[in-house]
Order: sequence, then structure tokens, then C-alpha cells
Amino acid sequence: MRDMEHRESGLPARKVRESQSEMIEIVLPNDANPLGALLGGRLMHWIDIAGALAAHRHSRSYVVTASIDHLDFLVPVHVGDLVIFQSSVNRAFNTSMETGVKVSVESYVTGERRHVSTAYLTFVAVDRHGRHRTVPQVIPETDEEQRRFEDAGRRRDARRTEMERKRKARAGRQ
Repeated sequence: MRDMEHRESGLPARKVRESQSEMIEIVLPNDANPLGALLGGRLMHWIDIAGALAAHRHSRSYVVTASIDHLDFLVPVHVGDLVIFQSSVNRAFNTSMETGVKVSVESYVTGERRHVSTAYLTFVAVDRHGRHRTVPQVIPETDEEQRRFEDAGRRRDARRTEMERKRKARAGRQ
């Protein structure tokens, strides 16, 4: 097996493909601004749901959103467009998981597809009382899955470094 963390959780590891999810939304007038373009907040809401689907599939548990990384909107999405969300768990830690969500827009008239955004979200598995639950490890099988697995570790380290910097800055102001 590839260079992976091992921990004794008693849970069988799961392959990335076991968490893969796809969700499709059609942009309706209520989802758009006065110019007919999709509201960024609505897209973020859908991204959160798509990421949660993968996290649920992987953990077989309730999950709560802990963070979402930087988000760019690369192309506009308009009323009538189809928005396709493809998600999977990139890596699992102890009780948290990083999911990746790739967003595309498709014109159902022409069939043309364009990349809209990619988002990385962290979810924490919880029981029905909100207590953290241990999650299964992720088994990357392809080179692309292994790259995403390693990148997730780097993003986690960067988030932790930034949280520590902010904690120290707050403590310094008190």
C-alpha cells in the first residue's frame, strides 16, 4: 500500500470511489441575481451539500462542516444552466475528512461543459448527540487520488498553521 497514515480505529479503510457522489441542480430564477447569474451564496450552499454527501458515504455518519477553503468562481452560471457537482473524500484524519468538490456548468441546449470551481471542505463526523466519531481511513487507488490525498495533508497543515497564527494574534490583543 502507498505511504499512508495507519491508526488503530477498528474501522475498515474505504476506497475513494466508495465516497464518490454526483449532484445536479438546475439554476432557476430564484437562484439568480437581477442579471440572471447564479448567486455565489447559492453555489456555496450546493457545494456544502455535495461535499457532505461524500463525507456521509465515507463515514456512514452524520457530518458537520468545519471549514471550506478558498473559493474562486471561474465562469458565470446563468438561469437555465445545469450545475454538476462531483465530490469524493480526499483524505480522512481521526474524526475529520477533507472532501473535494468539482463544479461544472453544462448548457443543456449545446451540451457544452465548463469548469466553474473546485472547493475543499473539511467535515467532522458526529453522532446524534454531536460527539465526534472516528472515521475510516481513505485508500487512494489511482495516481490522481494519491495526489489529492497528499495535497489534503498539506492543506490541513496550512489550515492548522493559520489557526495558530490567529490564536496568537488574538491572545496578543487581550
